[in-house]
Parts: sequence; structure tokens; C-alpha cells
Amino acid sequence: MAAKIEVTIADQNPVVRAGLDALIERDGRFNVCGVYPTGEALINALRQKPVEIAVVGWTLPDINGGAVLQRVKQEKWQTRVIIYTGERSNDVLRQAIKGGAWGFVSKTEDPQVLLEAVVSVARGRLSLPYVDIDLLNHDPLEGLTARERELLAALANGWTNLQIAARTGISRNTVKYHLKNLYDKLGVSNRAMAVALHVSVNRSES
Repeated sequence: MAAKIEVTIADQNPVVRAGLDALIERDGRFNVCGVYPTGEALINALRQKPVEIAVVGWTLPDINGGAVLQRVKQEKWQTRVIIYTGERSNDVLRQAIKGGAWGFVSKTEDPQVLLEAVVSVARGRLSLPYVDIDLLNHDPLEGLTARERELLAALANGWTNLQIAARTGISRNTVKYHLKNLYDKLGVSNRAMAVALHVSVNRSES
């Protein structure tokens, strides 16, 4: 009889943690070795006993999934991390894969997709269901117009819509229109995410 795949879980949401614990434990192929609410709790557990697979939410109360990946790499643990997230930003996907994630699964997918990703990763295969690999090498700012780049820089400087309108000579409605197009192109839903993406791209280029 084949040994069960050891899985540990980290997510900030107690409902998600309980659901994943029940889902994975109920499947006869797996053994849940621990369920944790924070990144540091997970890291402390892995320090004591690294397991095969860690299913990790990207947004945790103390650190994000990228920091977990960095620690796993620094410590040279053999644990393979699957990022399980509700984040819709392409930049999160890019950071996860470049950080060394073996898998990336959206929380909007059928739970069976996650289970099969765990099996695939345990067999030594990258598992990126329904992910467009081209996004990993795509500069998210590449398709922006000059006006959209100007607006993004204004957001990064903390300008309000009213300030942007006054300083660029366009109406507030036009600002809103350009911002909507900007968010759509970047794959984000608000100005905070747009600024975070802007900062991360500039940091990676410096």
C-alpha cells in the first residue's frame, strides 16, 4: 500500500482552514499533518518537521505567501508549496512562480482541482491549472497608454481623483474612466492593488 502524501495547510480564514482540513483528510491519498492560521506558525512547524506539500494562502495575517516561499528556499526544506488563493492579480501569480511555488490554484476552482494539484506536485510536476504561462514573462505595465502610466504614477504619489483631474486638466469622470481601463489592464480591482503592482515592478527593475 502506497504511503499517504503528507500535507500541511496555512490560511488566514478559519472556515477555509477547516474546509481544507476536512476535504484533504477525507481523501484516502493524503494525511494532514498540521493546520495553521499564520505564516510564522507554518514556518515554525516546518522547521520541526518539513512535510511533502504545504497548501498556503497568499494573504496571511503576518506575512504573505511570497515570504513563506522565500523562507522555504532559504532553509532548503524539501517541502513543495502550492499557493491556494482568491487573489486575482497576475502579479501574485508571477511572484508565486518566481518565488518557487510548485502549484498555483484559485479558490474559485472546484476543490477537486486542488486535490489533483497536490497529487501532481507530490509526483514532482508543476501544477498550474488554467494558468496562462505567458503571464509570467509579461510586463504588466507594457500595454498602458501614456495617460494610463501618468495616472498610475499619480496614484503611487497618493493623489486623489480630484487632484488628478485638477493637475492633468481632465474631468473627474474622465479620470474614473481611465482608472477603470487601467485596473482592467493590470488585472486589479482597486487603486491599492494598482500601486502595489507599480511598486513591485519598479523594485524588480531597479
